[in-house]
Amino acid sequence: MPEGRPQPALLTMENTSRVVIFANGLVPDPDKLRPLLTSNDFILCADGGTRLALALDLTPHAVIGDMDSIAGADLARIEAARIPMRQFPQDKDETDLQLALQVALERKPHAILILGALGGRLDHTLGNLSMLTDPRLSGIDCRLDDGVEEAFLCQTHAGVRGRPGDLVSLIPWGSPVTGVRTDGLRWHLAGETLYPDKTRGISNEMLGGSAAIDIKRGFLLVIHSRRS
Repeated sequence: MPEGRPQPALLTMENTSRVVIFANGLVPDPDKLRPLLTSNDFILCADGGTRLALALDLTPHAVIGDMDSIAGADLARIEAARIPMRQFPQDKDETDLQLALQVALERKPHAILILGALGGRLDHTLGNLSMLTDPRLSGIDCRLDDGVEEAFLCQTHAGVRGRPGDLVSLIPWGSPVTGVRTDGLRWHLAGETLYPDKTRGISNEMLGGSAAIDIKRGFLLVIHSRRS
């Protein structure tokens, strides 16, 4: 979209149950994303993440970003379908994904699923994980997923759904995490403290189809690796 063209208003639908954001990162197998999606999701694409959504035959509700990484053919399809786009200058302080997350929060969702935000450039991956500490996400189930792994922050309670043998790693984010309790994991934690300079929480295993994690204080990064 050329700079200066009037920006279409985004669809108004507050209190969306879940917003799904497609980022422009690596996805090992796009078909593994299909089971994660529902017909009621509100779909946002962060610039080049449009490629992934279109490859899954999805029609985004809106595209967000500076439009520097979206392919010309994809842009033409978006414009032909009259899908709303919110374009920002290339010289900006936020990444396209952060801008898309801000738009998602405007919709007051109960959950946010970010696809394609893991892997690829390490700086982007770390930045994407750091965004999970945004205070506005408190009370919202916000997860990053690439179909193989999911990552999210636990601040009080969190659940994991998977299969026996799936790996679940618990990583204190930035400071010690106190009062860690787990249920449904092979190595049980009962009100203990995990420290960021120790690797005690790495590679725990699910015993069944679900697991639960509770903490008292801190940010606990949970990484769930699904069995292939």
